[in-house]
Amino acid sequence: MEIKKAEFVTSMAGYGAFEGLGLPQIAVVGKSNVGKSSLINRLCNRKGLARTSSTPGKTRLINVFLLNGDTHLIDLPGYGYAKVDKQEKQRWGAMMQKYFETSEQLCHVLTLVDIRHEPTQDDVQMNTFLRQMGIPFTVVATKADKISRGARQKQLAPICRALLVQPWEVICFSSEDGTGREQVLEAMEKALQD
Repeated sequence: MEIKKAEFVTSMAGYGAFEGLGLPQIAVVGKSNVGKSSLINRLCNRKGLARTSSTPGKTRLINVFLLNGDTHLIDLPGYGYAKVDKQEKQRWGAMMQKYFETSEQLCHVLTLVDIRHEPTQDDVQMNTFLRQMGIPFTVVATKADKISRGARQKQLAPICRALLVQPWEVICFSSEDGTGREQVLEAMEKALQD
């Protein structure tokens, strides 16, 4: 898949109708500060398309992007951010659950984890939830540029154990140097064809 055109469509506090609804959707999930916005910007080759921040918990809404005029990329709020009060966490959880249960156009999810750390309980819960719902997903290990190429396989072992995936199913990704960009785009293309 080659992204020739990418544009921001809307932000929503809860999943509902929006302009262009009905096109296939690929969602991006992961804990706060894992690099969702950076991944979207790198995939689309557009620096400020998705707003990035060094402060975790910045994406509090569901953000919708239109790719090539025929696919929606759905950026879901980051989960597991400790400094957010319990009510806000529950609101985010309910927002995401509603999205997964009601979106009829969702065909694939990119599940992001930081390659440098073992997946959190929230990451494991998200993967379990996607499996139970029968939603296909690809695990993307972000921030791959932060560790040496040789250390990547070693870092993938605990990720694979926790998320019950094989090493060859995980894409190592870096928004800094573009590592894994082509593989993620291929996974998206394949998901849209299935």
